[in-house]
Amino acid sequence: MQFRQQALAKQQSADDLDVPAHLARPQGRLVLAVTAAVVAAACFWAVAGTVASKLSVPGVLIHAGGDYTLQSPVAGQVVAVFAGAGDTLAEGSPLLEVRPGQGQKVQTVRTVAAGRLTALAAGLGTVVETGSALATVERVSSPAEPLVAVLYTPAGTAASIPVGATVDVTVQSVPAQQYGVLRGRVLAVGTGPQTEQQITGFLGSAELGRQFSAEGEPVAVVVGLERSGRTRSGYVWSSTQGPPYPLRSEVLVSAAVQVATEHPVSWILP
Repeated sequence: MQFRQQALAKQQSADDLDVPAHLARPQGRLVLAVTAAVVAAACFWAVAGTVASKLSVPGVLIHAGGDYTLQSPVAGQVVAVFAGAGDTLAEGSPLLEVRPGQGQKVQTVRTVAAGRLTALAAGLGTVVETGSALATVERVSSPAEPLVAVLYTPAGTAASIPVGATVDVTVQSVPAQQYGVLRGRVLAVGTGPQTEQQITGFLGSAELGRQFSAEGEPVAVVVGLERSGRTRSGYVWSSTQGPPYPLRSEVLVSAAVQVATEHPVSWILP
């Protein structure tokens, strides 16, 4: 108790009245000001700033009309071929002839719709079975018709993809680190899931049909690619020029679709 009374007496001494009280050092005031500025900036960004959310979706480059596969109507041997890969054919054009057997009438296989022949699976002399794939044809009116990216997203996420959303498309056959990604926007979102058979029919590939429906029936999303007259491919890339060669269809892609733009404050407020 004696030491406490001495401390109180010293504090009440008249000699101490002229000594100023130091609330904070100058360095402390600077730290306080910087902290306040950072907090204010963070609050402003949380209210006025935005954060984009992206969805990764697999797909394929193809023309808007899709592809189709021509199948052999009979079992037999191919005895004539009238076109080659890369040829553009009118609807109903003869593609090849199949002879079922010696002395039997030759069957002519014709195109179902106008397009460009992309693959010929059966050459002259090939023996085929009924239903065998003979050729794949792109539904295009001209070789200059632009490509689109058709994506296949799970049905549960399709509703979150808005028409007009920006899309970055990574092409499997193009080194992204060197040439970047394609720029595009969502043109259409399917109204319902597609079966493996529907996907196969549109893409003209049973393998792709199985691949895109392996985890359930997906919804198709069509992405229009931005065109450019300054690049060799004819499309806009994240790099200046993109790859020094044209793109081809039926190439797998991976797309980053911007599905939402949110204010950070919404993460903490109901």
